[in-house]
Amino acid sequence: MKGVVKFARGDGNVALREMPEPELRPGHVLVEVAACGICGTDLHILHDEYPTRPPVILGHEMGGRVVEVAPDVENVRAGDRVTAIPYSYTCGACRYCRSGRINLCPNRLSFGSGVDGAMARWLVVPARNVYQLPPNVDEITGALTEPLACCVRGVIDYARPAPGDVVVVSGPGPIGLLSAMVARTTGATVVVLGLSVDQRRLELARKIGIPHVLDVQQTDALRYVRDLTDGVGADVVVECAGAEKSAQFCLDLVARGGRYVQIGLFGGPVRFDLTQVAMREVSVAGPFATLPATWSRTLRMLADGLIDPRLVLTETLPLDAWSDGFRMAEAKDAGKVVLRP
Repeated sequence: MKGVVKFARGDGNVALREMPEPELRPGHVLVEVAACGICGTDLHILHDEYPTRPPVILGHEMGGRVVEVAPDVENVRAGDRVTAIPYSYTCGACRYCRSGRINLCPNRLSFGSGVDGAMARWLVVPARNVYQLPPNVDEITGALTEPLACCVRGVIDYARPAPGDVVVVSGPGPIGLLSAMVARTTGATVVVLGLSVDQRRLELARKIGIPHVLDVQQTDALRYVRDLTDGVGADVVVECAGAEKSAQFCLDLVARGGRYVQIGLFGGPVRFDLTQVAMREVSVAGPFATLPATWSRTLRMLADGLIDPRLVLTETLPLDAWSDGFRMAEAKDAGKVVLRP
């Protein structure tokens, strides 16, 4: 089968290659992939800024249909429309696994980086990782569940906005837009920041109903946020751009005693003014990935129609056009890009 493969460490070294079809194992199911999202993590993998075990098929944002289950699997049936949490392996014995924080397991292997992922027709995944899609959620939306779950965890569990709070989201990429949509469900006032190069994405933010959308190269965003908050600053800032200047600017925007949440990944060390954190009592959090409880909550939100992540989807491409999809995602020339294997 064809797959988008990181075939060696180093910058680049990604190509569409023939790969062996996966073999069904005990405790696992075979999924025919209908859609796989291109994530910022995939771009970091492209540039060798995220750990992988080549050769490995990329892709961890998946929606599809189960076609076969191992004999010992009871919770999933052939024909189920599903998505899946990407953790293909966690040790179950470390302090993090034992406390339920499986996302922090030092031995964790996820599909798309540690084991073969969903940028191919077939994916074998542990049955315990599978979540059935609600009847009103199609398989393309299923591929958007993982990034939405990351935003639900970051915004609901860590940013914790209350009705009336002002939440600033920096970075209008798919994660930023989804984070803004999640924040809006809490009754907070949401501000989305981007650069002039982000015009298409900023327009997306306006179309999905974000009330305050700013190009920081055209508008004095610091003054804007202070005027919006009577000079206090934002109750919450959520950094989704993964850019050093954005991080520092978010810290400038947050109110004394406010909350700074880092969702975007930088790909390397950045400078950050921790003196401000201490002197202004800013709470800083860095949520990483998701937990099973996050997925249950996210799927309930989808089932109830609280969020429609397809509003951020702008490109659906065949697997052969993966390089175009990566280019558009990296050039900030699109919202969410999904591949159809």
